[in-house]
Amino acid sequence: MNLTVFVTFWLIVLARIADVSLGTIRMVSVVQGRRAFAAVLGFFEAVVFISVVAKVLLNMNQPVYALAYGLGFATGTYLGMLIEQRLAFGKQLVFLLTPKGPELAEVLRAGDYRVAEVKGHTRDGDLTILCVEILRREAQKLIRLASVVDDRCVFIVHDIRLADSAMRGAAKANKCKRSWRFPLGVAHSSKGSLS
Repeated sequence: MNLTVFVTFWLIVLARIADVSLGTIRMVSVVQGRRAFAAVLGFFEAVVFISVVAKVLLNMNQPVYALAYGLGFATGTYLGMLIEQRLAFGKQLVFLLTPKGPELAEVLRAGDYRVAEVKGHTRDGDLTILCVEILRREAQKLIRLASVVDDRCVFIVHDIRLADSAMRGAAKANKCKRSWRFPLGVAHSSKGSLS
């Protein structure tokens, strides 16, 4: 293997790692409704992808380039998942099922968590369902804190795509019009609304 093939091999691997990592983060952004961010990532992903595919297909006499392509894809998938977990975009709704509801709710409120309590009944007896909306990157911290209070606490975690603010008074002051074009709303100006 000469130097040119060696360098090209590793450039293909690195480019595929970048391309697939961007694709993984883009897909999570799409699911969470982050359209603009997903579109920007998609642009760069497509540019890198087409460049790498062209290099591999135009040099089929070098089968190691196909291996570089596969190695980059596998590594990029793994790395993209790690990066996405570290970035932890978005919010989550955590349900905590516990017989020690009042105690746990008090501890969580002392830690500045907004907690909603619901009473529940199971065949094993009464329990409390605590609902807590948090940033995704804080989920493990919440789970560790709840486990200290009740080591038998059951956790159910859901990703949130859209959450409406509990500050209804502030929302009335800044009325937003929702439509199919602007699903998150567009603030009205004093000169009129967008049509």
